[in-house]
Parts: sequence; C-alpha cells; structure tokens
Amino acid sequence: MDGLKGFPQAIETVFPQAQVQLCIVHLTRASLNYVHWKERKAVAADLKAIYRADTAVQVEQELQNLSEKWSSRYPTIEPIWRRNWERVIPFFAFPAEIRRIIYTTNAVESLNMSLRKIIKTRGAFPSEEAGVKLLYLALSNVTQRWETVRHWKEAMARFTLLWEDRILAAAQR
Repeated sequence: MDGLKGFPQAIETVFPQAQVQLCIVHLTRASLNYVHWKERKAVAADLKAIYRADTAVQVEQELQNLSEKWSSRYPTIEPIWRRNWERVIPFFAFPAEIRRIIYTTNAVESLNMSLRKIIKTRGAFPSEEAGVKLLYLALSNVTQRWETVRHWKEAMARFTLLWEDRILAAAQR
C-alpha cells in the first residue's frame, strides 16, 4: 500500500493473515522529494541498492551505507525508511519472482483512478443499483485495455508454493 494512515490496521483487522507492506516506489519517491535535482540519479542509485538487496541483513547494510553517504546533505531520507521499517521489511522475505509483482501499487491506483473518473462525472445516481451497474461497465472497459502483467506466471507459481491453501480456495470461488 502507499502509506495511507490507518489503512494497514484496517486490512489486518479484516484479513488477519495478510502481510502488509508499503509500496517501494512510493517510499523511493518520498525519499527523492528532498533531493536536489542534480543529485537525484546518484541518490536513486543508492536507494536502488536498498530495495534490490537479497536479504534483510543486506538491506540494513545498504540503508546504513546510504545514511553514511547522504545524511549530512539529506537527513530526512533515512528516517523515512526507518519510520516505515515494519512495513518495508516483509518485502525482503519474498523471492525475486514475487518482488517484481508487489514492489508497486501503481496498477491498483490506476484502476481506482479509472473508477473515480467514471463516478465523479455522474454526480448522483438514481439508485445504488445504477451505481453498481456503472462500475461494472467501467471495469469491463478497463479490463479490455489491460496488458498481461510481466512475470505474473513466475510470481503465481511462488505464491502457490507459499500459500497453496489460500490460492486453491480463491480459485474455487
């Protein structure tokens, strides 16, 4: 998720087995908000070393390296990561096949934007059923434009290894 306050707690309340993690892309963007444009590429490269690390121990080391290199100029970057550490670290427990799929929430945000756009232009609905029908039609139109998610089959194979009972239960619905 993208860091909305209270959202992780709401998800964990409804889905107690869920592992909640922050969007790595949002965290990186938040870190780069404080960086001068001339140094963005260099800082982004150091941030990439963090989120591409193989283990949690390596992540910790890369964050320390970033802090040593940039904290004098940009003291806000490391605290952003540390403050959200509990929601960042689950990402590194997954293999690379899954990380490629879950590192960003952009696809979900794009879908939400499409649905909001449809609802916003209508103003009011004569009934709840009319709103549901409109959302159904909007989803039908949106799914026609979807491209196949890259690396999805590899990730799904890993998801099945990790949570076979959940995957099978969802497939039977």
